[in-house]
Amino acid sequence: MIEATVAGSTLTVSAEGDLDLAERARFPELTARAAGPEVARVVVDLCSVGFVDSAGAAFLIALAETAKRSGARAVLRGADERVGFVLELCGALDAYEVDADHRCAPAAGPGPWRRPSA
Repeated sequence: MIEATVAGSTLTVSAEGDLDLAERARFPELTARAAGPEVARVVVDLCSVGFVDSAGAAFLIALAETAKRSGARAVLRGADERVGFVLELCGALDAYEVDADHRCAPAAGPGPWRRPSA
């Protein structure tokens, strides 16, 4: 599932579960929203994502490129090690400023892809 919220001039795109081909119907709408003249920053929150395939990575690249062409910053936060590895392999990390200081909220219950918090 993918949701988008706007607060001021920040568009936050939050994904949950898998960011993959099954979510492709939402990709054009969300990418178009990133091009809005009122958007100064696009934040992609992957705290609740356990899997990204090539379609999801391509979406993230397109989202960041669209934001940058419109003059907005593209920020990525919350990718765990596995998701980050896939995004690095696909070149998606190069399109974003990575918010290394962000700490995801603890999950209500540990899923198969969440690491227990220290």
